[in-house]
Amino acid sequence: MTMTSSVRPAPQSGQAAPLSPAGRKQRKPSTTVLAVPALVWYLVFMVGPMVAIFVIAALHWPGMLQSTSFAGLDNFRALFDDPVFWQAVRNTGVQMVIALPVMIVCAYMLGYYVAQKPPGHKIIRYLLFVPGLISTPAKAMVFYAALSPDGLANGALKAVGLGSAADAWLANPDTALYCLIALDLWAGIGFTAVLFAARLDSVPEELGEAAQLDGAGHWRAMWRIHFPVIKEYVGVVAMLQFLWTLFGSAQQVLLLTQGGPANSSTTLSFLVYEKAFMESDLGYSQAVGVVLFLVGLVGLLAIRRSFRQSY
Repeated sequence: MTMTSSVRPAPQSGQAAPLSPAGRKQRKPSTTVLAVPALVWYLVFMVGPMVAIFVIAALHWPGMLQSTSFAGLDNFRALFDDPVFWQAVRNTGVQMVIALPVMIVCAYMLGYYVAQKPPGHKIIRYLLFVPGLISTPAKAMVFYAALSPDGLANGALKAVGLGSAADAWLANPDTALYCLIALDLWAGIGFTAVLFAARLDSVPEELGEAAQLDGAGHWRAMWRIHFPVIKEYVGVVAMLQFLWTLFGSAQQVLLLTQGGPANSSTTLSFLVYEKAFMESDLGYSQAVGVVLFLVGLVGLLAIRRSFRQSY
């Protein structure tokens, strides 16, 4: 009987011994170079403008084509002594306190209803998305037509015998800001509800079935069962809506009220635009921009902490 030797022949002189598969060095293609364009884009278009806000806020710059000079903290001193700035802070605070909670709560409830797949739920999803497909000028024109003295709102009040309550809503200092908040809600609730419905669709059906077996109704299942599961996602959507409302309100203000009457609808984001492009005071404008940036940062951290999962 012949026996096969398992001993491998020794390598010849000057010949390297072959490496075992386990000892071979695995070389992977480097992917760092693929991130370079995105990194450059981020530095130029994200970090660059952010740094520019703080730099311009320290300058006296009376116009795009005018020479600049160092102002130090003078813009911030003028800012904190300006009653218009404090009026804008108040208006922005009122806008956030009313619009954000109402939008998130109503959108979540509407999204939960759509996620239950009622009859025609696919059509409902499309209808809820319609405000998100309309441009901001078109939305403003709709609200301008509805809230004008001869518009739909006053016409409806007169039709039901409440003509004495009719008003020039956008020209009244007591109602102008709330008209803008109503526009924010109309434009944001449907879009946000579709986002919530898409997230709720991924919640296991067993949770809802178990809740029904335990005798829980839709209200309890919505807030006690489903809401804790998607709580962190609700926080993400709340942060997005917070940023959109905080920084995007200048569009509606410019198109509908231009900050008036008597600065009753001036917000911080509109004040940045007004000082920069109407009054050509770029340093003051970016001082407001610094305040707006800090408000946004603190708001994001607060929302993130409030909706952080506890498990």
